[in-house]
This record gives sequence, C-alpha cells and structure tokens, in this order.
Amino acid sequence: MKVVLQRSKEASVTVSGKVVGEISNGFVLLVGVTHEDTVEDCRYLADKIVNLRVFEDEAGKMNHSLLDVNGEILSVSQFTLYGDCRKGRRPNFMAAAKPDYAEELYDYFNDCLRDHGISVATGSFGAMMDVALINDGPVTLILESKS
Repeated sequence: MKVVLQRSKEASVTVSGKVVGEISNGFVLLVGVTHEDTVEDCRYLADKIVNLRVFEDEAGKMNHSLLDVNGEILSVSQFTLYGDCRKGRRPNFMAAAKPDYAEELYDYFNDCLRDHGISVATGSFGAMMDVALINDGPVTLILESKS
C-alpha cells in the first residue's frame, strides 16, 4: 500500500461538479493499493499516519500529530500511484490491485483511520475527481506499508 500524504489547511474533492468530500486542517491522502496488500497493511499505515508528528509545536518544531491538532483527513483513491513508467512512454498499471479488491481495502483503510477518532472525508472510488487543496508548508510525504 502506498500513500502520498500532504499536510493541508483545507481541501475538497469534486465529482461531476459536486463537492463530495471536504476538510479544513489536516491531511490529504492519495491512497494506492497493490494486489499484495492486506488488512495488516491498512492497519499499519492508518496507525502511522494518525500518529505522525508533522504539525508544529509552539517552538516551530514538528512535534504534534493529527490527533494532537484535532485534524481531519481527506482520503482519495489513487491507483496511478502504482504506475510503472520505467519502460516506454505510457505507464503500466499491472501492480495496481483490481478494482473490487482495491475498493475493499481502501474502505477498510478509511475505517481504520476512523477507529482512531479521526474525521475522514473521501472522494468517490473509481470516479474522475477534481482534488483541490492548500498544501501547508508545503509538507508532502510518501508512506509505504512494505519495506
């Protein structure tokens, strides 16, 4: 499982001109699932993300987690994170999980985040989405469940 995390002051996702998810302070997560991922990967990344200390304390040091700042999450499915661009000029998406399996794990991952008491908004799985955000910092990190 692969997640691109962006610390955000505000964010929204729109499908067909309608806002389907939005947050204020927190994280935007672009979430990719591969066919080898399991529920353990979901639990591992959810715990890592909500406890990741990337928000500033009073001294300006990254010492606070999403839990500490009462942040929210906008989670967006993103199979293109598993696009392999090493050969040719068009990405190969063979490493991305099949849609049914990916959606099941994506939903479970979001539930794991919610189990930590985090408010989680989402896009629409498989839809063409417009994602808008104000990246705070900017802070952007890539997290993977496999070493």
